[in-house]
Amino acid sequence: MNKFLLASLLSLACASAIAQVTVNDAWVRATVPQQKATGAFMQLNSVKGTRLIDAQSPVARTEIHEMAVQDHVMRMRQISGLDLPAGQNVALKPGGYHIMFFDLKQPVREGDVIPLTLTFEDKDKKRETLELQVPARALNSAAKH
Repeated sequence: MNKFLLASLLSLACASAIAQVTVNDAWVRATVPQQKATGAFMQLNSVKGTRLIDAQSPVARTEIHEMAVQDHVMRMRQISGLDLPAGQNVALKPGGYHIMFFDLKQPVREGDVIPLTLTFEDKDKKRETLELQVPARALNSAAKH
């Protein structure tokens, strides 16, 4: 079984561990030599309203980010969290919301499996974590999957 298929199956298995939040099509963009940052992308869906408040990985420092056009310029910035309205898909994708990886300890190659822990908080401040094993895809694969 190739690493990508195994990582996808592990990701789906982990995603069902918390019934209220599911993760689909999670992936990390592979890097080129000397690149020290990359992003993770996925589809999130919550049975009840919740908020993504943190992301952690042992391979890099992570932040929740958004990209948006301000004054005709595309800007990226860290956000404190991302609301997941009940029953709605929220896309983390290139050019939009995403998990940013900074200060990578080593290059991320296509087929690598990247551990990623997401933390969610509901309106009652109850926190839950979801541990994923996210496959790395080639730089040009954003539209393929």
